[in-house]
Amino acid sequence: MPTNPIYFPNLENVKEAAKNLKEVVSKTPLSKNRNLSKQFNANIFFKREDLQVVRSYKIRGAYNKMSSLNADEKQRGIVCASAGNHAQGVALSCKLLQIKGTIFMPSPTPNQKIEQVKMFGEEFIEIVIEGDTFDDAFNAAKQECDTKTKTFIHPFDDKKVIEGQATVGLEILEQALEKIDYVFVPIGGGGISAGLSSVFKYLSPETKIIGVEPEGAPSMLTSINNKKNTALVKIDPFVDGAAVKKVGDLNFEICQQNLHKVITVPEGKICQTILDLYNKDAIVVEPAGALSIAALDFFADEIKGKNIVCIVSGSNNDITRTAEIKERALLFANLKHYFIVKFPQRAGALKEFVAEILGPNDDITHFEYTKKSNRTNGAAVVGLQLKSSKDLVPLIQRMKENNFFGDYLNDKPDLFQFLV
Repeated sequence: MPTNPIYFPNLENVKEAAKNLKEVVSKTPLSKNRNLSKQFNANIFFKREDLQVVRSYKIRGAYNKMSSLNADEKQRGIVCASAGNHAQGVALSCKLLQIKGTIFMPSPTPNQKIEQVKMFGEEFIEIVIEGDTFDDAFNAAKQECDTKTKTFIHPFDDKKVIEGQATVGLEILEQALEKIDYVFVPIGGGGISAGLSSVFKYLSPETKIIGVEPEGAPSMLTSINNKKNTALVKIDPFVDGAAVKKVGDLNFEICQQNLHKVITVPEGKICQTILDLYNKDAIVVEPAGALSIAALDFFADEIKGKNIVCIVSGSNNDITRTAEIKERALLFANLKHYFIVKFPQRAGALKEFVAEILGPNDDITHFEYTKKSNRTNGAAVVGLQLKSSKDLVPLIQRMKENNFFGDYLNDKPDLFQFLV
């Protein structure tokens, strides 16, 4: 049996959590995805936690923790910090258990998630928008707890929360008709990866558990490489459900023992996965919900003929993010490119650029230009979408040969963010 010097989820406690959650959470489907199974020549199953009532697995840990509070703790109320999904689980738990809660959320949290939190919690919750990242909201929430002696409901670094999330693993093993070779699980703070991997260590130790993080927030991978829990200095907050600077201490201790491997996936690849799931399977997921599926390409040879489970962790996506998701996907696929183009300040220059420089399938998607009468050339910021990534080199060559080329912006992130 697995052991841990600090803490290891007890299987009986996880089973008790499952009983506790029986009337609260949905037993989500473990469904085979035919498109990906054919693509990878494997049996690819989705554990559809996006179909929970709060559209993520977070209700499991939140309710399991909050239902364990004593009468005095419930009376004083609770506080949490969340980029959205944990907040929704806490909000619904507040209403079901009739506990007053204050929920701190960072400012980039999609409005759709904020509105959902209000809907689930109703009069039992108060929302406070604080800071630019989860960690900013987290620090503010902890201060609220200290000053008002309320109970903090941690999104991942808590025994009861981990045991609640671990019930996902129990369900998978109950639902699976054949031996599972791999489980791909997203990692933010590490709650579900710690809990699920522990269940599999007990009941299916031969299954390889692969943790998946966004490339812009590799907190678990960094910690495992450093052999100690390490806080990142800077993160990309795009994958809001999985972008944290530091994973939980308990979660790190468990995951470093249990996970077969931790990998990172570029945000652009995650975005393409979101679009593919919508276009091919009519499944709507948030960036964190696509993490486990986006990782499959990196294991294409290894998983052939195997039984694979991907945890689809959530579907709380904001439709206003669609343009950014498409943009990041195109940039990752090397189909969207931005340039500083030097236009001769004469009539017909733009027509010449379109007719002689651009290819027949190239499309202008962005154009910023101001004519200045005292200059021979005027610089424009131009965004181009190509049909094929192979068209880029010939395009740049034509721009240079005809003196239109000023600079290429895709590989200059600071300038790119400033100009586009």
